[in-house]
Amino acid sequence: MILKKIIILLVLLVTGFVANAQNTYKNWSDIIRKNGAVWFASVEAQKIAENVLLYQRDIGGWPKNIQMQQELTSQQKKDLIALKKTALETTTDNGATCQEMLFMSRMYAEVKDERYKESFLKGINYLLEAQYANGGWPQFYPLKKGYYTHITYNDDSMVNILNVLKQISERTDFYSIKPSNEIVEKTKKAFNKGIDCILKTQYRQNGVLTAWCAQYDEITLTPAKARAYELPSLSGKESAKITLLLMSIESPSAEISTAVKSAQAWFEKTKITNLEEKRVLNDDGKIIEKKMIVTSNGAPIWARFMELDTNEPFFCDRDGIKKKSLDQIGSERRNGYAWYTDEPKEVLKKYAGWAAKNGVRMETVVTPSKKKEHYFTVAQDGTGDFIKIQEAVNACPSFPYEKVTLFIKNGIYTEKVRIPEWNTHLTLIGESKENTIIAFDDNFAKINSGRNSTFYTYTVLVEGDDFSAFNLTIKNTSGDNGQAIALSVVANRVQISNCLILGNQDTLYLSGENAKQYFKDCYIEGTTDFIFGNATTLFENCTIHSIKDSFITAASTPEGTAFGFVFKNCRLTADPVATAVYLGRPWRIYAKTVFINCDIGNHIRPEGWQNWSKPEAEKKAFYAEYNCKGEGYQPQKRVLWSHQLSKKEAEKYTIENILQDTVPNWFSN
Repeated sequence: MILKKIIILLVLLVTGFVANAQNTYKNWSDIIRKNGAVWFASVEAQKIAENVLLYQRDIGGWPKNIQMQQELTSQQKKDLIALKKTALETTTDNGATCQEMLFMSRMYAEVKDERYKESFLKGINYLLEAQYANGGWPQFYPLKKGYYTHITYNDDSMVNILNVLKQISERTDFYSIKPSNEIVEKTKKAFNKGIDCILKTQYRQNGVLTAWCAQYDEITLTPAKARAYELPSLSGKESAKITLLLMSIESPSAEISTAVKSAQAWFEKTKITNLEEKRVLNDDGKIIEKKMIVTSNGAPIWARFMELDTNEPFFCDRDGIKKKSLDQIGSERRNGYAWYTDEPKEVLKKYAGWAAKNGVRMETVVTPSKKKEHYFTVAQDGTGDFIKIQEAVNACPSFPYEKVTLFIKNGIYTEKVRIPEWNTHLTLIGESKENTIIAFDDNFAKINSGRNSTFYTYTVLVEGDDFSAFNLTIKNTSGDNGQAIALSVVANRVQISNCLILGNQDTLYLSGENAKQYFKDCYIEGTTDFIFGNATTLFENCTIHSIKDSFITAASTPEGTAFGFVFKNCRLTADPVATAVYLGRPWRIYAKTVFINCDIGNHIRPEGWQNWSKPEAEKKAFYAEYNCKGEGYQPQKRVLWSHQLSKKEAEKYTIENILQDTVPNWFSN
């Protein structure tokens, strides 16, 4: 009887938790993509699902720009029922239909309501039916008069469709609903036709393949016009997602490889690094003014519209007259449209790994030299030049004039890797960051060589200057057993991008005399002082993850150093057990650590910083934040000896200032 009561109580608790799960997102797209499984099992989610079912037309598609979570009146429900048979305004523009299919899939994963499955399958049939014989898709289907009949890559419409079909045709677990074999075969054919259309529409500029336009005539496959200010042009934005889709295809054909190579070369050729966009917002966060500011060595951006034969950017008002600069058009279009984009940066970031994986050799990206001594492949299955990474490092030339690249195929490489100081200009490129893993299990107790044993625990040690690493996991696997370094960097001009750095205590050691180091798009996790050392290091767009209550940073910045550890646009996250984490404490009393524009989770203690029982550090260390957000950002509760930067002070924290070196702009190479 007691056991029965306990079971009933647990059921009630779980049911209540699911029923009361709350959605915290306002945007329909965010509701679909950011909520977890618990929410999709909730009463609130099921209520919204009824709206989504009502909006779906019988043909299988949905209209666009609808906030489907908003409550409907009785009259609105009647109107939607009446519209079902009309197929009015069904489209794939602005993510419509594809995102609603994803919603239904996520609902069905938690609530086995057969209507959700039926809705999803109707969506597939709609996408298949809407495809042209030449492989393209119109913006609206059934066809709507005007430019809507053009094959449209605009706002990634066709790429969204192809990504849906790719998941289904490959029978992945991305969608919870598994169509019949017949439908899977249809999606395979449709996907292949779509890729063929992409290859046929890649624009040739004076005989050279470049990128893609936003729209094409559905008959002639020539560049086409849409709205008055959307003239035929090469697109810096839409071409990015197209290229990434092609790069996602396993064992690509020669035609696909050529298309990707050509697009990458065009992105390199057309990137803009002497302009950056400045936005003025009103109190509601709406853009009221955009200005392009001349800068030096800015982060690369691309124009949305470029001339077909010259790549020259242009801008248009609603009169359709081309202008050469953004400030020459009216404020309504200037501020209400995305004229520049940074999306191609993802192509450039991933290209080296893709090229190496698929045997594509381009001197500008993967192979700095045709000499064999400047490019090696490491593969555990014996298909490369070496089986072990250290063997490949040992074979590299000392103090080379050119960059040396090691491409490392997927596998778990259980070895300690040392990049000696004479192996300069070395680049490690993993086949994929999740599956190219360098791992070892040394820790302080295991080394047992006295008080400095920590520094011998590394999995990877970098001593050679001008080192870079991409698409790797570097891990210390000893567990929570004291000091155990995953990555130790004691070198200058080091770039680590798109990597996972995993460990517990002392995960990442950063040092070197006057050393400047740059981490971008990385995931770094640990427990106590898991980012420590005396280097000047910029972390940009990284996720910093705490495993338990302790300290994130322990800087030992030398006296008189302008910058120490700087975190910009990073996310601070934690395991559920970590609820009281400090941003940092001073390993040495002149420690400097600053967080700018970061999203700080609620695991960070309100006081933020600790002095490590060093009262003098409260006067000599420099701990600061600026314009952060999140539940853990509580500036009014921080220790009094920390700082909240002014806007003017924060403006000094540019990548150029932080990473300034005798080799100019090394971080953009």
